[in-house]
Amino acid sequence: MDTFEIGDQDFLLNDQPFRILSGAIHYFRVHPDLWADRIHKARLMGLNTIETYVPWNQHSPVPGSFVAEGGLDLGRFLDLVADSGMHAIVRPGPYICAEWDNGGLPAWLFTDPTVGVRSSEPGYLAAVSSYMKSVLALVVPRQISHGGPVIMFQIENEYGAYGSDKAYLQHLVDLSKRLGVDVPLFTCDQPFGTMIEDGSLPELHKTGTFGSRADERLAFLRERQPTGPLMCAEFWNGWFDNWGTHHHTTDAAASAAELDALLTAGASVNIYMFHGGTNFGFSNGANDKGIYEPTITSYDYDAPLSEDGQPTAKYFAFRDVIAKHFPVPSEVPAARPSLTASVVAVSGSAPLLSVPPATQLVPGPVPPVDITGHYRGFYVYEVLLQGGGVLSFSEIRDRAQFFLDGAPIGVLSREAGERAVVIPHGGRLQVLLEDQGRVNYGQRIGEAKGLIGPALLNGAEVVDWRVGAVDLESLDAYRAASLPYPGGDPTHAGVAGPSISFATFEAEGPGDRFLRLDGWTKGNAFINGFNLGRYWSRGPQRTLYVPGPLIHEGANELAILELHGSATREVSFVVGPDLGPDEK
Repeated sequence: MDTFEIGDQDFLLNDQPFRILSGAIHYFRVHPDLWADRIHKARLMGLNTIETYVPWNQHSPVPGSFVAEGGLDLGRFLDLVADSGMHAIVRPGPYICAEWDNGGLPAWLFTDPTVGVRSSEPGYLAAVSSYMKSVLALVVPRQISHGGPVIMFQIENEYGAYGSDKAYLQHLVDLSKRLGVDVPLFTCDQPFGTMIEDGSLPELHKTGTFGSRADERLAFLRERQPTGPLMCAEFWNGWFDNWGTHHHTTDAAASAAELDALLTAGASVNIYMFHGGTNFGFSNGANDKGIYEPTITSYDYDAPLSEDGQPTAKYFAFRDVIAKHFPVPSEVPAARPSLTASVVAVSGSAPLLSVPPATQLVPGPVPPVDITGHYRGFYVYEVLLQGGGVLSFSEIRDRAQFFLDGAPIGVLSREAGERAVVIPHGGRLQVLLEDQGRVNYGQRIGEAKGLIGPALLNGAEVVDWRVGAVDLESLDAYRAASLPYPGGDPTHAGVAGPSISFATFEAEGPGDRFLRLDGWTKGNAFINGFNLGRYWSRGPQRTLYVPGPLIHEGANELAILELHGSATREVSFVVGPDLGPDEK
């Protein structure tokens, strides 16, 4: 059986020196029918290993659950890595950051205020232990010592930037070993200050995360770890985007030069990201360093392999660098196949609030939406007001549309710091609340979402609200309630929001597409019931990626949840992505 170990200066594969040339692919950000394609293209760039995070909140949407099917079939993903002749690195967190909703930590963890997240608090350790047992049931049989691809397993994730609870780290180590992990355990942290020491234990192999000044970063790492192989566990070759900013890009030649410096220094590397993928549905995270900034749907990351799996200039620049140091396959990936542009007009719609969610009456102050047991997407608040005036809150998390007796009266946004809305008169108040993504880094991880009280109308507290989650798992109720639009030119006839509109389009069979919603404002789009993610006219992102396997031969359905209104009933499928202007 094969072995993988940490030697005095090198990683050792079957007792022979081995350099890890890894690329990050998050299986949960890629349609499962495309996993094999993305893995194969990593091998063609010269990589020998695939790294992935594991998102706890995606696998465990409610306590006691662990979903590992379809797009969450981690075992199948690792098997495909093995089938390609490559190795695998698994990074299960339990915290992953990754610009992912809540950094991968389940929101239900935080509903108990006694739980001490990312610490040795007993309630948290119990939850983590249950999660790790489920993950390791998939990973342990796929270790290299069992004939599988997994060669390394990470403990926590950049923990030194958060805390230094050694008992917590030791619990993760002991638990992993007790459950059968026998490949090397490692930690990763940024090479600054005391992060590397704070985030690790003496028995764990330490790696760094950085994207530039490789020689300096590696020297810092070597000072703190005199023996063992040097490794950059996250070589940042791109960046992510937030709504309302530019599209981040990095120069391919400059990134390749940094990679060359890493390899020349004899280090191993994990390219973050090799292929970024997509924040489908409501899975995007957010930053909050004084201003709340939700992450866009695309996680293209300006990576060597684009969001739709196409080799970029950076891909070939990296391939050329790797070829200077190691053998590279002669095969190169094919260019993006030619696509056909088309225009589709929605034929009918249903007001979103015409399908009322099941709500519960919560006596007392206005509650967070987490009380519903749903932790993503949209929610509805309702309350009967006896009169008008100024209604204020402590905070809005994250965006609220107000309706009085069905008529829109205002929008409050966390990002803009808005907290008060004018109520013209008494009546039935409904609030459509959007969770725009939970913060994934820093001290605001785990905060509750919703209208954060007290809710004060002219200084008097408004109590006894009803609250419920909008169910978008199935659109059947909206299809049934949809009414056809009258005839006329769909180019200049708009759609009122909030509503869900429907269109049918024909296709010859599976194939990638890019959905462009010029003239629409904000919402989500669905193909055959699959939530592609959020769109927003403020950009930078102008297209949504439609993975080819979502399309089938014959009639297909497009559904658009529009929150405000559009200037047209048309949308278009275009031949390539538009992620917005960059800094240049």
